[in-house]
Amino acid sequence: MREPSGIGRFGEYGGRFVPESLIPACRAIEEAFRDAWADPGFRGELDRLLSVYAGRPTPMTPATNLSAELGVHLLLKREDLAHTGSHKINNVLGQALLARRMGKTRLIAETGAGQHGVATATAAALLGMECTVYMGAKDIERQELNVFRMKMLGAEVVAVHSGSRTLKDACNEAMRQWVSRVEDTHYCLGSVMGPHPYPWMVREFQRVIGEESRGQAASALGAGVPDYVVACIGGGSNAAGTFAGFVGTAARLVGVEAAGGAAMAHGEQGIVHGFRSKVLQDEHGQIAEAHSISAGLDYPGIGPEHAHLGDMGRVRYVTVDDGEVLDAVHRLARSEGILCALESAHAVAWVMRAAGTDELPAGSTVVLTLSGRGDKDMATLMEHTR
Repeated sequence: MREPSGIGRFGEYGGRFVPESLIPACRAIEEAFRDAWADPGFRGELDRLLSVYAGRPTPMTPATNLSAELGVHLLLKREDLAHTGSHKINNVLGQALLARRMGKTRLIAETGAGQHGVATATAAALLGMECTVYMGAKDIERQELNVFRMKMLGAEVVAVHSGSRTLKDACNEAMRQWVSRVEDTHYCLGSVMGPHPYPWMVREFQRVIGEESRGQAASALGAGVPDYVVACIGGGSNAAGTFAGFVGTAARLVGVEAAGGAAMAHGEQGIVHGFRSKVLQDEHGQIAEAHSISAGLDYPGIGPEHAHLGDMGRVRYVTVDDGEVLDAVHRLARSEGILCALESAHAVAWVMRAAGTDELPAGSTVVLTLSGRGDKDMATLMEHTR
């Protein structure tokens, strides 16, 4: 996975579609990131925090019982065991260090399922920065635990009541607020979306997942490279980071979307939150509402690099529905003793459905990224479990 073109494009997608007042801020972030990413001191400090604070490397766990049931060799990349409970901490630590390097004193973020918000609040506390998190009112209701965690960490959580009151609307509000305080504030965007350089920068901060997975898979598998690499996708940061370690190999890459938020399956080219990609739209070209049982995957678009990889045919994008996701959560919990996030369960659900078919032949080796743990989803699971 390469650097985007000079104007931040992955093929037809990406770019920088923001108000004129934000163009200098985006350019400053790009310049600062390029400088920091080439600085061994910055990279060393990030690596140190990822190790002693975030708990990297995260392990790769053989799903022995589920593998026997499905007839495939399934390996789970355990991002659920990272500090704060998901892969989000990888990107947030990088952006928080970058913000401090740029002289910013305040972080703002959008969040859906709350994991990115918790990670941002965590990094802000660690580095002594102010933090405000924007979250859709609907998501606040279904992610009460994460809202409390953010407040415990010292962050202000602002409910967004406009639109569908979910992640899309939280992004809108965060970008509006960024315009008003760009001098002292860094927008810590949580996925591989937004205006350039965010899709590229976030992928690079998440690349650690794929690089670790590549080495761990080589140790675990006689063949070295798995047949399939699978990850769930909303905006797509955990998948982008995972795929970065395997895109140059023969592994088949599979991204799993929520059926009600499947931008790759049902979206058309459009612009949302400062970038061009495949976006769910109505007949008038307006951004359509997405649905998922997971608060983290009901996003109406997908990261521009994912759209490009899909057009190239390098990654196959598939969908699963809410019922399959709930079944996957329960089956993984009871077969392996691992309670994963509803987002991650989308990837598990596809493996369960496809195993033994032409999509995923018996005997295949599979690396699957468990992007987060399921603690935050207890209220939803209780509501849907009889």
